[in-house]
Amino acid sequence: MHSPCLSWPTAVLLVVSMLSGCAGLAPPAGPPLADDSPPTATAPALPEPAPPASPPPLAASAPRAVPPAPHWATRTDLPGNQDPSRTDLWVRVRGGFAVPDLDDDLVRKWEAHYAARPEYFARMTERGSRYLFHIVEEVQARGLPMELALLPFIESAFNPQALSSARAAGMWQFMPATGRAFDLKQNLFRDDRRDVLASTAAALDYLQMLHGMFDDWHLALAAYNWGQGSVQRAMRRQTRYGRPTDYGSLRMPAETRNYVPKLQAIKNIVAAPERFGLSLPPLENHPFFLSVPIERDLDVALAAQLAGLPLETFQQFNPQMNKPVILAAGTPQILLPYDNANRFVRALQQHTGPLSSWTAWVAPRTLKPADAARLTGTTESDLRATNRIPPNMLVRVGSTLLVPRAAHSTDDVPLALADNAALQLSPEGGHVKRVVLKVGKQGDTVSLVARRYKLKPDDVARWNDVGLKHRFRAGSRVVVMMPVKAASAPKKGSTRKASASPAKKKVAKK
Repeated sequence: MHSPCLSWPTAVLLVVSMLSGCAGLAPPAGPPLADDSPPTATAPALPEPAPPASPPPLAASAPRAVPPAPHWATRTDLPGNQDPSRTDLWVRVRGGFAVPDLDDDLVRKWEAHYAARPEYFARMTERGSRYLFHIVEEVQARGLPMELALLPFIESAFNPQALSSARAAGMWQFMPATGRAFDLKQNLFRDDRRDVLASTAAALDYLQMLHGMFDDWHLALAAYNWGQGSVQRAMRRQTRYGRPTDYGSLRMPAETRNYVPKLQAIKNIVAAPERFGLSLPPLENHPFFLSVPIERDLDVALAAQLAGLPLETFQQFNPQMNKPVILAAGTPQILLPYDNANRFVRALQQHTGPLSSWTAWVAPRTLKPADAARLTGTTESDLRATNRIPPNMLVRVGSTLLVPRAAHSTDDVPLALADNAALQLSPEGGHVKRVVLKVGKQGDTVSLVARRYKLKPDDVARWNDVGLKHRFRAGSRVVVMMPVKAASAPKKGSTRKASASPAKKKVAKK
């Protein structure tokens, strides 16, 4: 639902009246939560590049339209009475459970696991309280079982910045190919797999599709974790031998075997936390955040400042940005706690300086970073740091770089560039070939892969979106960029060459 554009005085009055009417219901503002990883899957998201130390001075931006008043990012009005089913979000969640229960040893195992970690469970539920109302709204609007609203507990511990070793990202842990299949943009400037609104809509689209395919929520959930093709093959195998094809009867990896029991354990705890010696944070049945339209390109740091939020807290609501700038063409709205939304609108109206110190620049030909820096009026070191360009690499023609905006420029980045920007590099010494390797049974670390193929660990980590200390699991795929003359002759070791071309995208797998 989108609010119509309003004049500035009307917008302010509307926001003030909305927020004052909700003052008694506002969630308490607490310190930023630590971004713990869930017990099984995720690794910390890659750090954002540091902005150049001293971008050139800028002229004030051109006159800009006042953004409309913030609007509720969800569809339900504030509750009008004190009926717990209207005021307590946990009551609403419990009332929507509809997936048949599992009751087995694995469920007991995961109940005990969470019950033995009350501090972790408390942090996870506190973090989830920011996003749960919106998810519940979307689940209910689609007529889906409310158990699906609890799925981020086991996917990411409700961490929208989570990044797994397999490159699954966001609160709903989308793999790159599946994210693209569900229209989650992944480019130089943003990764919509981390976008709270976009990823929630895509995840529910995917789960609805899977349920339509299997007509069984346990199988649909298994397919969300393992891929629909894997579940279908497991079912055909069972049918071939005259065996049952329900979730409990299929042969599947341990991660998928534990997946539905984990969700069942969370469901049981939410249903009766006192049985497990746990407690749930009070969670009122109204929006935690507002959606605020963005009319012009805007620095992330400035947006956080105008909203009166620490940068870390702002990024927890808007984790999709890959760079220190929000492009209005690609990200037309930001999310803010509703206590901060009105402050942001007022401060933005009063702000007289430039809104963005960055812009996008497309390389007209293949260039050395030093030449690109000279053409864009910055230093080579700043250009490399901002765009993560390693040594001895060329910027290929057509690549997009984030550069300081010239003092006289007031143009925002256009939609085509905001949606399709990419950075392509090649070695200064010659051509390279993208080689996909398969890790052997013993697994491999980033440093071992780099040493074996005479590469830099930083490059191997960057090519695979992992940390320098990451260990690749047995059977997983590793991407390396190797000189053409050496691409066909890798050294012996636990990592063996699987293909000299990009691996096939398996959209079936999340």
